[in-house]
Amino acid sequence: MGWSCVVARAVALFLMLSRASALTSDIFAAGKSDKEILDNLLKNSRYDKRLLPPVDGVLTVNVSVLLLSLASPDESSLKYEVEFLLQQQWYDPRLRYSNQSHYDFLNAIHHHEDIWLPDTYFIMHGDFKDPIIPMHFALRIYRNGTINYLMRRHLILSCQGRLNIFPFDDPLCSFALESISYEQSAITYVWKNDEDTLRKSPSLTTLNAYLIQNQTIPCPIKASWRGNYSCLKVDLIFTRDRSFYFTTVFIPGIILVTSSFITFWLEWNAVPARVMIGVTTMLNFFTTSNGFRSTLPVVSNLTAMNVWDGVCMCFIYASLLEFVCVNYVGRKRPLHNVVYRPGENPVTQVNTPSISLYLADKSVINVTRHFV
Repeated sequence: MGWSCVVARAVALFLMLSRASALTSDIFAAGKSDKEILDNLLKNSRYDKRLLPPVDGVLTVNVSVLLLSLASPDESSLKYEVEFLLQQQWYDPRLRYSNQSHYDFLNAIHHHEDIWLPDTYFIMHGDFKDPIIPMHFALRIYRNGTINYLMRRHLILSCQGRLNIFPFDDPLCSFALESISYEQSAITYVWKNDEDTLRKSPSLTTLNAYLIQNQTIPCPIKASWRGNYSCLKVDLIFTRDRSFYFTTVFIPGIILVTSSFITFWLEWNAVPARVMIGVTTMLNFFTTSNGFRSTLPVVSNLTAMNVWDGVCMCFIYASLLEFVCVNYVGRKRPLHNVVYRPGENPVTQVNTPSISLYLADKSVINVTRHFV
């Protein structure tokens, strides 16, 4: 009696396992589509998206970034627009599927609302740019339960620059990402340990943005009123187009300053020419400087530009002041035997006998000869 009960239970268990195996084999059969496989994997009885993936210890999310475009409104701006692809990868054992399926991965783009996804958000940036088109993303599930989540983002970064040496500074733009709901004890973000951590797309486009260096680092550990959250940081270091500033600021300034020195080679009493050159160069420099200043940030610590403008104005004003001083001294202390006529070169007055004296002397000689 006892042995018969044991055998009956064993047979029943074997039949149940065989039936479950048949159902599982049927789910992952070669003829099944990825939609059908995902529908079975994501059944409410098997999968609950409200729960974290059941892994040993802390869930690790691997992150990498692919830069697509970099842009800035103008050369002097401290705001940069960055468009990139953010890739997140993690492991969820609940979504493993059999090797019987001929799919290397399942396209879960239409099941993203039914799958647990990390609630990643961006901090330390300026703003999001309103997308012209809906946000693009890709969601793939591999056989071993690895999930690859790729999305396209467009950020407007508020950068930091050393404006006291503008335009020779290198703006630093940073943004960071972290989980908004799960603390570090539940989720940790790490950069992928390969060369694809932060790379440029082969079709990368730039506009007034010249990236010279980038680095991906964990955020500095600091106390937060929210708690302890895992965080990753991206630093982008840009440089400015030096040739733009040389052609629009420095070279025109040098030309105007040296043009004001032309008055040093003119006669000291050439008033119209000296006044025209001095006043014209001064006005042209003011116009050029103010036109360029209108494109700069309205800040008070543009030390390098202030020094440049001040030195140029001092040289131009000094050349104009030199003309005034020399002309004043020349008029107060005239030279001997020189006739001064305004606007003309000085004429030296030579003491020569007049023609009347010559005729008088000649007549005296003739009279003397007559009497002799």
